[in-house]
Amino acid sequence: MKRLGLLFLGLLQLTCSSQPVDKINGISFVGSREEVNQGHIDPVIAIHANYAAVMPFGFIRSLDSPNVIFDTDRQWYGETRAGAKQYIELLKKNGIKIMLKPQIWVWRGEFTGDIAMKNEKDWQTLEQTYKDFILTYAKLAQETQAAVYCIGTELDEFIKNRPGFWSTLITEVKKVYKGKLTYAANWDEYKRTPFWSDLDYIGVDAYFPLSEARNPTPEQMKEGWQKWKSAMQEVSDQYQTPILFTEFGYRSMDYTAKKPWLVDQNQMRVNLDAQAKALQVVFDDFWKEEWFAGGFVWKWFIHHKRSGGAGDNRFTPQNKPAERVIKEFFKTAM
Repeated sequence: MKRLGLLFLGLLQLTCSSQPVDKINGISFVGSREEVNQGHIDPVIAIHANYAAVMPFGFIRSLDSPNVIFDTDRQWYGETRAGAKQYIELLKKNGIKIMLKPQIWVWRGEFTGDIAMKNEKDWQTLEQTYKDFILTYAKLAQETQAAVYCIGTELDEFIKNRPGFWSTLITEVKKVYKGKLTYAANWDEYKRTPFWSDLDYIGVDAYFPLSEARNPTPEQMKEGWQKWKSAMQEVSDQYQTPILFTEFGYRSMDYTAKKPWLVDQNQMRVNLDAQAKALQVVFDDFWKEEWFAGGFVWKWFIHHKRSGGAGDNRFTPQNKPAERVIKEFFKTAM
């Protein structure tokens, strides 16, 4: 009887371990000037997303300014604490889980990874104001029972210069918020991020260059992914922590896979097919991997009917073939 019991236990463990882990099939839900209503949520439900990233913002005047300004009456509603809470509550009411992802915007859109102070006093001010920012939203994440909380996005120089601050910040966040934690590292940053062992997901904003071609084929993009994919798997294995694409996406334009991080106002020719193919390659190549947790498509606006469309060369997949790709894949991945 003892042998039969052990055999049954072994079979049960094998069966459980072979069950697929639910992936995060998410969209990045952009803050707006106004409250969201059910009509804004219905298109998210229609594409079968099971997660949404809600993104309140803090602002810094320049790359060497130490003051993070946030939750003011001069911001758009969706970028404030009250707005983030309202968005979260309605999304959750519709069965959509939340990653709360407070982000920094530098005036004129300068790259947050280059934020660095000129002296010790300013570093200390930045640390204090950033801590206030992150703990404010950590408390909101706990209050609203957000499934995931992201403690920062693309802040490479800040982390390199002040690693001790980040270790302390994570400890402080854990006192407030009891869910899963991540950090959104830029695609060329994540390997040197020092605190993955303290988090639940290795967050990557996955704008990796894949192909120099004007209209890359799926095969070219799949090949372009392989060195990046192998490197991510190695980091995941090193920390025994899954990779999460805290952002991923492509613009609907020629050369979409050459420099996927471009956010400029270029007039590159609209290429809807390239965007759709690039997203399909990501779904096909990553979602089957056990070390991969899923990701959040960049980006989704609340006014669905007037977002994206056939003449738009920006990131949103809305009202483009890419939206159908997402819908069909998320439906099968449920």
